Amino acid sequence: MLLPSPDWLPQAPLERLHLHWLTAAGVEVAILRLDQIDPLISGNKWFKLLEHLKAAERAGTEGIISLGGAHSNHLHALAAAGKRLGFKTVGLLRGHPQDTATVQDLQAFGMHLQWLGYGGYRARHEPGFWTQWQTQYPNLHPVPEGGGGLPGAQGCIAITQQVDAQLASLGWEDFHAWWLACGTGTTLAGLALAEDGGRSLYGALAVPDDHGVAPNIDSILKQAGQRSAHYQLIDASRGGFAKVDPTLLAFIEHTELVSGIPLDPLYTGKALLALKQHVDSGGFIVGTRLVFIHTGGLQGRRGFVAAP
Repeated sequence: MLLPSPDWLPQAPLERLHLHWLTAAGVEVAILRLDQIDPLISGNKWFKLLEHLKAAERAGTEGIISLGGAHSNHLHALAAAGKRLGFKTVGLLRGHPQDTATVQDLQAFGMHLQWLGYGGYRARHEPGFWTQWQTQYPNLHPVPEGGGGLPGAQGCIAITQQVDAQLASLGWEDFHAWWLACGTGTTLAGLALAEDGGRSLYGALAVPDDHGVAPNIDSILKQAGQRSAHYQLIDASRGGFAKVDPTLLAFIEHTELVSGIPLDPLYTGKALLALKQHVDSGGFIVGTRLVFIHTGGLQGRRGFVAAP
């Protein structure tokens, strides 16, 4: 593997979010447009992959093997990075073979796919799960689902640096808290590592509470030697991962119309709706300043084109 120079990490613009319910509450929000950094390796995926790619290169491996579903933003970004940078990729997929737009892209990018079924995929957290795959693919570096773990979080520290570098352009000296969608909690853990007890963090859960996001965050922080973090997880799952409903879809449609910012229904759309509900309920005092992270994931919208 051969990585580009250290300054290759793309820059995301930070811009004001103008929505009537924010103005009415006297709350200011700036949105970090990670959806704009790259047409294929979009959102927070560049950052979560960064340290994993470095580890794979240090180990002298030929590429990466990782996990995800048939609409996985992580596998999509990984496969695109493999094609662009010239390393091998293998995807271990949840369920049985599906011909989704994402899967078609994975194959076009040269990723070799292994379908695990649902029981086989649930075993991904069991001891020894990786043994058979490392035996089958000894020259590939294993990466957790979603690009998680401490390396994934460490790569996300750069997100805070991009925001801090652009605050002056907004006329802000500082802000009070972060708000972002959480699937595994890895990005939030990275922000917590960077903040080290500073600004507060709000994670809008795109998955049910029993998916272990909080334990994952705490585990990453413990591995990094950080004892605590000011974070709060809020259920934004709308009843489960990949669950959508007319209220959510109407909110996304209206917000896109007035803001011009595209949203996905699994992560960023749910996170922004959860923020609206929190603001409407008086969760933030007048004058609060937040940074909302658009984590990308727009390629996954293709799986919901027929949603009501």
